[in-house]
Amino acid sequence: MVRVLVTRPEPGASRTARRLEDAGFQPILLPLTETVALPADADAVADAAAAVAVTSANGVRHAPKKVIAALAGLPCHAVGRKTAEAARAAGFLSVSEGPGNAETLADALAGAYAGQTIVYLCGRVRFPGFEERLQAVGVYIRATETYDTVALDYSDEAVLARLSAQPVEAVLLYSAKAATAVQALAGRPALRGLFGDAHFFALSGRIAAVLGEGFGKNIHIAPEPSEEALLALLQPRR
Repeated sequence: MVRVLVTRPEPGASRTARRLEDAGFQPILLPLTETVALPADADAVADAAAAVAVTSANGVRHAPKKVIAALAGLPCHAVGRKTAEAARAAGFLSVSEGPGNAETLADALAGAYAGQTIVYLCGRVRFPGFEERLQAVGVYIRATETYDTVALDYSDEAVLARLSAQPVEAVLLYSAKAATAVQALAGRPALRGLFGDAHFFALSGRIAAVLGEGFGKNIHIAPEPSEEALLALLQPRR
């Protein structure tokens, strides 16, 4: 059975593990990051705003209830299906589902909101493309940081115990921080043998680029930034 290392934070890691088990893989959980809520201020967050944008489900999951209450009546534009589901569950009344890519969502919003303000529920660490595209066409972005992604550190002994001191054949990478952490782990002398023959499956080209050229042909990139596309890359390895 193919051993797949799941590096995403909980609770998503356990959900991914169940999907892998159902598909005939052996998941091994080693979350390399943790998502923590930030104390976003609800005062004036909705002032003169025309809409809300969310490019990660964590943006609404970790938003304070007062922030959601202040924004719930505005049109909410979510990057994709899962983020849209999270926005509806959080209490937004009018949610549209985007194409699954932040830059493409920005292009879709550009014409409709030129000269207006969009509240962007986002993480402290994020790619700038979404904001830059909208600002370039005169859309005002009110970035409201509701969560942060913190790297987790493991000793050699802890990693060896999680992996039962046996190599993994596949590693799933959902963020640039996780890719950085995996690169560091694979470079440790005590752990090098665990990753020597592994294939690395990244959610996007940006994440894969963090690994660098050292992993060569063992890097695989999902054709779209969704878990469905990522796990589909694994199927030929069963």
